[in-house]
Amino acid sequence: MNYPMPAHTTEAGSLRQKFVDEERIAAAIVGVVDVARANGQSLEDLIAEVLIDDTLLDSQQRQWLSEVIVAAWKTLP
Repeated sequence: MNYPMPAHTTEAGSLRQKFVDEERIAAAIVGVVDVARANGQSLEDLIAEVLIDDTLLDSQQRQWLSEVIVAAWKTLP
């Protein structure tokens, strides 16, 4: 990827200012996983946060995102 991975949540906010494509979404997911690990969260904690009902994503999208995060968690060093 040609984009830096966000080191913490404040850097992730800068991704909102740019055009969104698959690489930026992947960078954001990697950043979320890295921040969660750095904060001592478990995968289960992170998935619980993703699955919380909100107005941004519907339940099917939240479930899909949780599956992507699980794959990223297991793949990243």
